[in-house]
Amino acid sequence: MRVMVMVKATADSEAGRMPGTELLAAMGAFNEELVKAGVMLAGEGLHPSVRGKRVRFSGAQRSVVDGPFAETKELVAGFWLWNVRSMDEAVEWVRRCPNPMEGESEIEIRPVFEAEDFGAEFTPELRAQEDRLREQVEAQARASKST
Repeated sequence: MRVMVMVKATADSEAGRMPGTELLAAMGAFNEELVKAGVMLAGEGLHPSVRGKRVRFSGAQRSVVDGPFAETKELVAGFWLWNVRSMDEAVEWVRRCPNPMEGESEIEIRPVFEAEDFGAEFTPELRAQEDRLREQVEAQARASKST
């Protein structure tokens, strides 16, 4: 099963305070463990919300809201995409993670939808389209690594 593992933002991360060398080294070692175990599919840190935008949808209308966004506890400072056997395995990996922030912090784990989760509404034609798109994304990723 795939899970999205989200490091929640804090006042410090939203202020743009960067982690020190010790935390960067500890996270690098943790990420190396994840890769060696075949768990980590992707992972990145995110800039503070002051550098972000939100697009709000209301029917056919779209409006853009510039950051920063008020509710720090609702924001994400970074993420991983993992492939694990179970939610319990994901929790065990998070328990081994260095504290990603100075002081208090929180990491949220959420399952990623898989094709079978959508039931009969996800027709064979839609599945084929999804497969083609995934193949294109993977090919683009390979091509960007070679340049």
